[in-house]
Amino acid sequence: MINSPSRARSLSVDGQVEPQTYFPELRKLLADWYHEHKRDLPWRQATDPYRIWISEVILQQTRVEQGRDYYHRFIERFPDAQSLAEATEDEVLKMWEGLGYYSRARNLHRAAQMVVSDFGGCIPRSQKEILQLPGIGDYTAAAILSFAFDLPYAAVDGNVFRVVSRLLHIDSPIDTPQGKKIFAAWADALLDRENPATHNQAMMEFGALHCTPTSPACLLCPLRRFCLADVAGCVHTLPVKKGGLRISNRYLYYIYVRVITPSGAYTYICRRPAGDIWQGLYEFPCIELDKKASLESLLQTTEVSVLLQITSGSMGSHPFKTFKHQLTHRNLWMHGYLLTALLDDVPEIEGFRSIPEEQLADYALPRALHLLIDSLPSR
Repeated sequence: MINSPSRARSLSVDGQVEPQTYFPELRKLLADWYHEHKRDLPWRQATDPYRIWISEVILQQTRVEQGRDYYHRFIERFPDAQSLAEATEDEVLKMWEGLGYYSRARNLHRAAQMVVSDFGGCIPRSQKEILQLPGIGDYTAAAILSFAFDLPYAAVDGNVFRVVSRLLHIDSPIDTPQGKKIFAAWADALLDRENPATHNQAMMEFGALHCTPTSPACLLCPLRRFCLADVAGCVHTLPVKKGGLRISNRYLYYIYVRVITPSGAYTYICRRPAGDIWQGLYEFPCIELDKKASLESLLQTTEVSVLLQITSGSMGSHPFKTFKHQLTHRNLWMHGYLLTALLDDVPEIEGFRSIPEEQLADYALPRALHLLIDSLPSR
């Protein structure tokens, strides 16, 4: 009979937990499963901490299938910390285009510059030092240190939260500080200190392929006799989260300006400001309102009035594209209007740069704006 860890609702004074006697057998079964079922992923062939770091950051909010192609392109363009550090932010954001959560790319860039300036171009193998790098938290640090250097740090991502919560029947919420401490302590107790890289990979792969969120393969689970949640009949209720996300709505009205001149067609873009979504990326003239608006309301805004006045152009009576773009905490209600003008020269508009339409591909734009571009009426 497996001794239950009292559902791990509390920690000792020093934050430690007592490893269970069956953990060595559980680790072996897990490693055996991993060697038989693991996917062939390019970053698993690497021991270079830089490549492992890039893969981990890409996969933080990205499916493996999508992340694989981005990983190859990113490594080809920036093969080491030096090349990444020397790039411009625009170059990095362009390579990241479509992955979303662009703060990851900006942090990678800043961290690479710090690696070059402070650590001689080498990813540090000290937990204290690696945690100083922008964008690297406990999970990413543990992943790099264990995968690249085989150091005994337990990497706890979403998959590991799920596996640990079910194996040990832990009902502490994973989205609270105390819950995270509890899971970190039990993941550390479960860690195979002689083979930390294999163990961490196995835990994450087991959660991704077998102990999945909605359809775990419990009947065929090699760890089933050790799973306390299976005994309690509550596998599908774990892990527990304290509360859901509060979703807000934003209404974005984009005006795509097309100025047609004897030398070709031009449009206007500007860089999005800091402190908001898509920071540092480029966009078209945008009016944000607090609710759905009619064309009449848009025409009354200062922004649209200025565009019409400067270009002497005309705007379509209906949006050429309307859709909802969902982010983690927000629903973006996107509307695209086309303003067309026939002019001899391209006028200047304060706050914007004019570029030939064919050069749009050279600038990093949010994925949502690519959907607008793809729907633009032809000239």
